[in-house]
Amino acid sequence: MYDVAVIGAGVIGTSIARELSKFNINIVVLERDNDISTGTTKANSAIIHAGYDAPFDSLKGTLNVRGNKMFDKVCEELSVPFKRIGSLVIAHNDEEIKTIQELYNNGIKLGLSNLEIIDGKKVLEMEPNINRDVIKALYAPSAGIIEPWELAIAYCENAMDNGAELRLNFEVKNIEKKGENFVIHSDEDVIETKYIINAAGVYADSIYNMVTESDFEIHPRKGQYFLLDKEAGELVNHVVFPCPTKMGKGTLITPTMDGNIIIGPDSEDLTINEKEDTNTTNNRLNHVKDLAKQICTNIPYNLNITTFAGLRAEPTGGDFIIEASKKVHGFINVAGIKSPGLSSAPAIAEYVVDIFKELNPDVSIKEDFNPIRRARIKFEKLSDVEKNELIQKNPQYGRIICRCEMITEGEIVDAIHRNAGGRTVNGIKRRARPGAGRCQGGFCGPRVMEILARELNVPIEDILQENKGSVILTGQTKVGC
Repeated sequence: MYDVAVIGAGVIGTSIARELSKFNINIVVLERDNDISTGTTKANSAIIHAGYDAPFDSLKGTLNVRGNKMFDKVCEELSVPFKRIGSLVIAHNDEEIKTIQELYNNGIKLGLSNLEIIDGKKVLEMEPNINRDVIKALYAPSAGIIEPWELAIAYCENAMDNGAELRLNFEVKNIEKKGENFVIHSDEDVIETKYIINAAGVYADSIYNMVTESDFEIHPRKGQYFLLDKEAGELVNHVVFPCPTKMGKGTLITPTMDGNIIIGPDSEDLTINEKEDTNTTNNRLNHVKDLAKQICTNIPYNLNITTFAGLRAEPTGGDFIIEASKKVHGFINVAGIKSPGLSSAPAIAEYVVDIFKELNPDVSIKEDFNPIRRARIKFEKLSDVEKNELIQKNPQYGRIICRCEMITEGEIVDAIHRNAGGRTVNGIKRRARPGAGRCQGGFCGPRVMEILARELNVPIEDILQENKGSVILTGQTKVGC
């Protein structure tokens, strides 16, 4: 019997689990896939919004501003890389100037004090590679960049360090109300819990429909992206947006934490039955290029190393849906968490825990809660002296597996054996970055598979790329002499 089951191990579910792990309760995180952060969390713009965009009287607006302020402390505790590089919303004409003024006014109403509307000359000093026809821009210095998948992994790891449990490959197929408790079924397992927190992303409406008729729907909205090689890393210095439209914040250009450049997304509404469609398409990627021309016409697409697509959870009503069910006691919905969901994640977790405490006022704080996650060793960033000392202690750090990113065997082994460790090729890529460079795993992929098989003590044929069915090897083609 669990006190709380959190359904969904994206950045929202894991942030809630970590916040709940501060209390003397039994927590389980249920995830249908092979790993943490395999949905929206792994495929987005990877930015922390300043908080001027969402309406001042919305839950999104309030939680974005609160969440943004929390990131420095959260990332320090969890040893997650985070940089406040600032953002610019570009205006090219009088109508767009009016829009950025409206964004500025909205941000002021939300309590932001460091917003500034700057002229075109200042913008070009800050971003010399963008189009010269810029007239003004809204500058928000508190915007930042992050690796959202690492944040989710860190949240879950720290929650597990503090007693939470993670169950992967647990796809919720049915939920029964049994007295005051819930019985949650997958195809192969069943658990019982007193409370459910529904953080199932694009499937949050389906999960709620298992206990009552849902009063909201979640529609998927797909966005496609280009990821450029680090050689293009000086294209922009800030997160650069066009003026927003009703379809979203627009196609942006931004650096990543690791020195690449992301361009995207477009915005394509899908049907409610297309919640698995993360394919990229030539016509939509060309549309991204057309949209990005508003910001910069000299983008070096010849340096593109991969394209990808992600889904946003578009709710009926438009705002975040974070509330205890009025129909089913003990069920809390955390639904429709589209942008700025990542930016709001720490504040969403606090907000949900406050709801939980209202339902369970006698819950007590855990005296030995440890907020600190052990930092990852990043071999490439060490000094020569530090590298030599580390290799003397553990020779695995002297063997380079990924030449593009200079990732060692020691880093991969560590990523496997932590709480919430990686079990797939992409899972290791998210944790330690082998395969994230120019060759996209062409050289290091087989070695990562060998290390996974050895450390997990399983046949190499059992190692998957990502989720169930993503088989890489099916057997030997020949036997050596």
